[in-house]
Amino acid sequence: MTQDELKKAVAEAALEEVKKIIDKDSIVGVGTGSTANFFIDALATIKLDFDGAVASSEATRERLKAHGITVYDLNGVGTVPVYVDGADEVNAHLHMVKGGGGALTREKIIGACSTKFICIADESKKVDILGGFPLPVEVIPMARSYVARELVKMGANPVYREGFVTDNGNVILDLYNFPIDDPLSIEQKINNITGVVTNGLFALRPADVLLLGCADGVKRITAD
Repeated sequence: MTQDELKKAVAEAALEEVKKIIDKDSIVGVGTGSTANFFIDALATIKLDFDGAVASSEATRERLKAHGITVYDLNGVGTVPVYVDGADEVNAHLHMVKGGGGALTREKIIGACSTKFICIADESKKVDILGGFPLPVEVIPMARSYVARELVKMGANPVYREGFVTDNGNVILDLYNFPIDDPLSIEQKINNITGVVTNGLFALRPADVLLLGCADGVKRITAD
């Protein structure tokens, strides 16, 4: 199977999970990225079976609206019953690295507000140790150099994502050569640096279910 076929398969598996959770009044949390886009397209086939969605990026908002799905402001919704999103990496504990597309802060906010977090990914994203994929850190622009110096002290190689601004008006530092052996403590330590909005480690609030697209089908995995 091609990577797109794997992504489509996990998106359709996620739709089946979502169908068991939602009702006519439900608001569905929707993530950002190529795998999430396949889920949005699948979700549109049942758009009359739920009230609407909350989006983790402007790109996701536009794709949902193009399908005729109502998009709500999270402030007016509160808790969402289910949030579906992809990942750049995921380990056996369902800790993830996310934010390759730069939407990590809004993704993390919706994740925090969700009762059930479903991660959808192809098998290339499953790793033993996080950090092979550069870890994104969203930073207030005036703090960029200070935060970079503090991250170097932690052993990371921060690289400014040139020409990119988040939907929140901030910048991204991507951390290279930074194996993440203790995701919970590293997530907290980076977030405690003044000027950091958040980082792309999703360990304090991991996924509840991983739907992993493999050559022999979709595997449903819960945390170790």
